[in-house]
Amino acid sequence: MAKPILMDFYADWCGPCKIQDPILEKLEEKLRDKIEFKKINVDDNLQLANKYGIRVVPTLILECNGKIIEHYIGVTRPEILEADLNKAAESCTE
Repeated sequence: MAKPILMDFYADWCGPCKIQDPILEKLEEKLRDKIEFKKINVDDNLQLANKYGIRVVPTLILECNGKIIEHYIGVTRPEILEADLNKAAESCTE
């Protein structure tokens, strides 16, 4: 079974990213066996940010087998993320 990937597009200068960060850290502690977490600094990875059309940070993209299944813009509440991540972990197959 493939692991879904949650990509966190952020910037060091971004205030809302600093709010989102501890939420993601707690979720990663709980779900690291089910979900792969990736932090992507948009300033250091412009090509990847452009590929995904990132215009606002924080932006989270949940992907399964190379297909985007959820897209979050701005700070996203932990209960929403956790529910969606668990659902993705159950449904993401190779």
